[in-house]
Amino acid sequence: MGPEPQTLPPSPNWYCTRSSDAVPGGLFGFAARTSVFLVCVGPGAGAIPGMPPFRVVGELVGHTERVSGFTFSHHPGQYNLCATSSDDGTVKIWDVETKTVVTEHALHQHTISALHWSPQVKDLIVSGDEKGVVFCYWINRNDSQRLFIEPRTIFCLTCSPHHEDLVAIGYKDGMVVIIDISKKGEVIHRLRGHDDEIHSIAWCPLPGEDCLSINQEENSEEPEITNGKVTTQTPEAKGCYLATGSKDQTIRIWSCARGRGVVLLKIPFLKRRGGGVDPTVKERLWLTLYWPKNQPTQLVSSCFGGELLLWDLTQSWRRKYTLFSASEGQNHSRIVFNLCPLQTEDDKHLLLSTSMDRDVKCWDMTTLECCWTLPSLGGFAYSLAFSPEDTGYLAIGVGDGMIRVWNTSSKKNNYDVKNFWQGVKSKVTALCWHPKKEHCLAFGTDDGKVGLYDTYSNKPPQISSTYHKKTVYTLAWGPPVPPMSLGGEGDRPSFTLYSCGGEGIVFQHNPWKFGGEAFDINKLIRDTNAIKNKLPVHTEISWKADGKFMALGNEDGSIEIFQGPKLKLMCSIQQHHKLLNTMSWHHEHGSQPELSYLLASGSNNAVIYVHNLKTVLEAKPESPVTITEPFLTLSGHTAKITCLAWSPHHDGILVSASYDGTAQVWDTLREQPLHNFRGHRGRLLCVVWSPLDPECIYSGADDFCVYRWLPSTQAHSRPPQGKKSIELEKKRLSQPKPKPKKKKKPTSQMPVKQESFEGNEEESTKENTAPVENGLSDQEGEEEEEEAPRALTPTVPREPVLCTPISSSCEKSKATINNKIAVLKKEPPKEKPDELRSRHISEALMKRRKARSMLPLSTSLDHRSKEELHHDCLVLATAKHSKELSEDVSADLEERFHLGLFSDRDTLYRMIETEGKGHLENGHPELFHQLMLWKGDLQGVLQTAAERGELTDNLVAMAPVAGYHVWLWAVEAFAKQLCFQDQYVKAASHLLSIHKVYEAVELLKSNHFYREAIAVAKARLRPEDPVLKELYLGWGTTLERDGHYAVAAKCYLGATSPYDAAKVLAKKGDAASLRTAAELAAIAGENELAASLALRCAQELLLVKNWVGAQEALQLHGSLQGQRLVFCLLELLCWHLEEKQLPEARSSSSSYHTWATDTKEPFLQRVTSAWKSVFSLDSPAQCRAALQRLQDIKYPSSTSNTPYRQLLLHICHDLTLAVLSQQTATWEEAVQALLRAVLRSYDSGNFTIMQEVCSAFLPDGCDHLSDKLGDRQSSATPALRSLEAFFTYGHLYEIWWSLSRPCPEASVWVRADHGKTLSTEQSQQVDRASAEDTGSQAACQPEPGNPPELSLRLSGESARVLSACRELFSEQHASLQNARRTVAQVQETLAEMIHQHRKSLLCKSIASGPDKNEPEQETELSLAGPQSQCKEEENEPVSLPELTRRLTEANQRIATFPESIKTWPFPDVLECCLVLLHISSQCPGCVPQELQQQAQELLRKYACTTAYKRHSRTFCT
Repeated sequence: MGPEPQTLPPSPNWYCTRSSDAVPGGLFGFAARTSVFLVCVGPGAGAIPGMPPFRVVGELVGHTERVSGFTFSHHPGQYNLCATSSDDGTVKIWDVETKTVVTEHALHQHTISALHWSPQVKDLIVSGDEKGVVFCYWINRNDSQRLFIEPRTIFCLTCSPHHEDLVAIGYKDGMVVIIDISKKGEVIHRLRGHDDEIHSIAWCPLPGEDCLSINQEENSEEPEITNGKVTTQTPEAKGCYLATGSKDQTIRIWSCARGRGVVLLKIPFLKRRGGGVDPTVKERLWLTLYWPKNQPTQLVSSCFGGELLLWDLTQSWRRKYTLFSASEGQNHSRIVFNLCPLQTEDDKHLLLSTSMDRDVKCWDMTTLECCWTLPSLGGFAYSLAFSPEDTGYLAIGVGDGMIRVWNTSSKKNNYDVKNFWQGVKSKVTALCWHPKKEHCLAFGTDDGKVGLYDTYSNKPPQISSTYHKKTVYTLAWGPPVPPMSLGGEGDRPSFTLYSCGGEGIVFQHNPWKFGGEAFDINKLIRDTNAIKNKLPVHTEISWKADGKFMALGNEDGSIEIFQGPKLKLMCSIQQHHKLLNTMSWHHEHGSQPELSYLLASGSNNAVIYVHNLKTVLEAKPESPVTITEPFLTLSGHTAKITCLAWSPHHDGILVSASYDGTAQVWDTLREQPLHNFRGHRGRLLCVVWSPLDPECIYSGADDFCVYRWLPSTQAHSRPPQGKKSIELEKKRLSQPKPKPKKKKKPTSQMPVKQESFEGNEEESTKENTAPVENGLSDQEGEEEEEEAPRALTPTVPREPVLCTPISSSCEKSKATINNKIAVLKKEPPKEKPDELRSRHISEALMKRRKARSMLPLSTSLDHRSKEELHHDCLVLATAKHSKELSEDVSADLEERFHLGLFSDRDTLYRMIETEGKGHLENGHPELFHQLMLWKGDLQGVLQTAAERGELTDNLVAMAPVAGYHVWLWAVEAFAKQLCFQDQYVKAASHLLSIHKVYEAVELLKSNHFYREAIAVAKARLRPEDPVLKELYLGWGTTLERDGHYAVAAKCYLGATSPYDAAKVLAKKGDAASLRTAAELAAIAGENELAASLALRCAQELLLVKNWVGAQEALQLHGSLQGQRLVFCLLELLCWHLEEKQLPEARSSSSSYHTWATDTKEPFLQRVTSAWKSVFSLDSPAQCRAALQRLQDIKYPSSTSNTPYRQLLLHICHDLTLAVLSQQTATWEEAVQALLRAVLRSYDSGNFTIMQEVCSAFLPDGCDHLSDKLGDRQSSATPALRSLEAFFTYGHLYEIWWSLSRPCPEASVWVRADHGKTLSTEQSQQVDRASAEDTGSQAACQPEPGNPPELSLRLSGESARVLSACRELFSEQHASLQNARRTVAQVQETLAEMIHQHRKSLLCKSIASGPDKNEPEQETELSLAGPQSQCKEEENEPVSLPELTRRLTEANQRIATFPESIKTWPFPDVLECCLVLLHISSQCPGCVPQELQQQAQELLRKYACTTAYKRHSRTFCT
């Protein structure tokens, strides 16, 4: 392993009273999320010279939830020990040297809120929780003591530095107590004076009370506070001062001798200096203290806005303080949580502070100036982007609502980071620098906002007026497209900003008019390409560096390439079949310009594909080309790919980030993994290559970290697989887990655990329920906490808390709690049969009960005493027979409202009103409504019921009685009420009753009742109504997102969009779905799509060798006739290979046609016979048509990593072209196609396939092809020469292998006469590996040393082949190959020189001590590439000018060769020479002397590389 990577760590945890600490010697630690990060400070930190002397050196990983406390052991000899407390309920003791847990305990049953390692007792750790329980834990004897002092929430505690038994505890309500733990927690003092949370407690560093000149007799600031308990003054308690800081904005200094406050310091309001602060954030305060050692007359405290104050305590009547740092912008910009002192190795006294502004600052206590700042991250690192103009500036998009710009090229500060927060206010998910303006940075957020920052100024950003509906995935600068591209050069910007959002739309923003409306580019794509179908959901956008082509990635995994500025569709890549997350074009400034057409892409599956689009884009096809095969495939990751970045310093070197927790560096051209970085503890989200340092990569992840790491120092070369992958998953799972909301415990003694409160922990504690798209999730939140800490605030239960007496025995109290839990968990008792029967009877009786009275009040008044009833009669008689009622009678009637039943109507109305109010008060609105109906006020009833949300079906049914308009109004009101009650379907039905069809449909649709909405719309609206199509499309999109592809396809068919229906059916990717989709597309007339899907289906069936099914799939579309021929030839070839018993071709589950198993005829004749009989291909016109179709399909070149079945398919494609060309007598194309097939097997390293192809298609050699071409020089003559050479090359190896067998038998190549049994000597078989190394391998073979008992001679066929070897020994090709080898060797040597130079610089930078004066590195390095492994010869040093000269000469020699020689590959001439000389040594006299001399001459002349020199010595000396 190399040095530790440079880390931008997570932010220190907020609202913790002691979450950072330091020990003498220079080690500082702070709690961040679930870990503790360790920082080495001082001259021993190993920092780069000239940089601030600190370095992040490690992490303590083990807790599963937020770390709430951290403390070092301050005892000499055990500075390596520290303790942590966490919300997971444990206290762990660590060894920081090994970063492992020494021991731990889980004694607390409630959230731990305070922790301290006793400065007096080496093995004592004291902790307190939010229920007031204190535990003392002795490590060495593994013993503990439980103390319960007060039933209050503990906020902080500090052990006395002068007495081993005294501990000061601060509570949430402002109480401070000093206890003696040796006396079972006896309270020595209760210090009352604060009226809010105690944030910090600091003991005076010196014992005694003579250090401060405080007037003992009179203290104007503080009245006498009597102690809560009369105690005998102990000598230890007498001489001691104690300082406390509280949220009530005061610092109080207490005298332990007198148990009272002696000094009161009020925190001043200071004018905010430096640093930007959000004006909307209300003023907070966290008051933390530090009492400097041996300086009892000074006290350091925090303040409101992040300032630090140094109080002078020499004169108690003067409140004098000094501000830390007079420099502008050096202070914290927000409240400070922790202060801890540190003494470095060179005896500097420093103070380290952590703050809500997410900075860790180091202060020099001598000058009170800030020495250095360590920035940190409070959220996921979503995006990384280097400025293309100011190349050292790295922008980091973070989930805490801030953008960081890191000057990585700073010579003075390696953590030179500037924060931008104005106008952001949400997670920054995308970043992109302007390609020309070095200070212009575009950003996108998770709430859909797109903005532009000027990083050179402090101005707020420009915000686009057009918002995305979901998260902004990607930003890209590119040339303008219509309508912004219209107009003259000066009327439009040279670059516009493109943003892609989670809803699938790409907007184009005008940077000159950023507040104006942005344009959706889908409209331009539709108009230019005449697309009528639904466009795919876009998830990624990337412009090629020259601005000519734009790539769009889609949710279905497809990639579309458009040509600017009209965005004409050039091609579609159908390779990924899952959501596309990232794309990256290769840079244009490499040594191979053609590589700029490489496009790398990654999706939700774990494979990276690289496509070479040079041929397609330069051809400029009239209609879009569909690409279904990758140029290169990079496999190794085990989870989704989130980011890709090409190295700007190399050709074809790519780095990828993945959800498997690693970043991988690839050599794409060789399809090889190079280096794997595993430093993150989370899923990687972004990665970028440094534009300044070729050996430096930056990566960000959801562990809130950004790492700077060097690929060459990584111990692993590829992503973890199997067990390693499982271990990495465990490591990642040690991060904070999602915390479901805890239900309140049934007893008051059980803990009520709170959710984590830090802004820098929100992300990992929220459950991820939404579907993850593009590597991001809507539920991954990191909202910054703006309020007081929740974790230290207990939940107030609704029931009164019963404080039970505390038992003297811990075990007893635990048993009590467990018993309570056990009782609560008991299942309800089962009912007996008799009880069950009696319960049913009682229910039946309840049903028969009398209905509730409509006039209960009147009825009850008629059941009063006889006197009252008689009086009622008199009052009623008076009222009935009096012409005018007196006041007394009126009052009596009003009081006796029940007489309204016998009096006039007005009195009756009063009685009904009184009865109605009674019904409402008793919760029976339906009876009130009936009374109002009796009264005849139906409209009033409806209005009252609507206002109270008490409308019923009966009331609405009676509404027409009050009139038509009243009925309409009542139905609408009832529908609204039903919506509030989530009864949307019923509400829609009522809207339909008043003919509001559109409103009913919209109501159902907006609440996702698509099925019901479509049923209503289909039944009540016209068939051509656009609302119906919108419903189908909306439901289809929802179903597609949820993975219900078949039903989604039906929706698209209902919307008359069969293209989309076929596409969504194909998303599953299995053969059955693809076949159905192809049939559907064919029925709908979507011929191009049908052909593409049918071919994909056939390729899927090909993987399981279901030949019958594959041909049936291809038969679905007539345009695939050519592909049917290819698959037919492939089937015959596979059967042929199985007949030959090739291990790669064996299959037990193959499903062959009957015509494929007939092996009587030669192979080529079997192919043409099958084509005629099965596919009716018997005329030249049919052959020409099939040939033309197949010629339009281009496959990439093969490599050693090409899968076997894919290789066979590509070879058979070329062989089909060759056979069709022979049928149509186009012999030039036949030769070239046949050569391409041979070359594919040669390039893939599969010699066996190459020989089988030659034996099947060239059984008699290439003479018949030469005859067909004739004597004239055609364009195919060089190709024919190469084909003949490869044919001879293969036979040459077969002759050698026949001779090299231990017991050669008679064959077509060898005639063997055996004597007696041989003592065999085993020789290795050689397979061709690469253009350079094959010769080396061939020459390395041990000579078989045939014994004299065996007489070997070559057959006539072998002699003929050997005579044909003269064609292989081409001087021209040998010279060309030698020049190319020289170029490759020089490039390899240059790369090695650069690597060694960087390595030496790295070693110098990490070397410790100024006395190590290493000599300056030599400018000359040895020419020792990977091939030069010969130890005998000395490596000659080669200078850089000499290498440049060699490279130039070699390139000039290559330029002199004709294109016909350079176009078609040729077997390695030197390799053939070595094989021939081996044959000559094994069978003397069989090779003509002239041929041997020619081979030796070529080896002497062109064997310039070390490998060839070494192997040719045997034959050339």
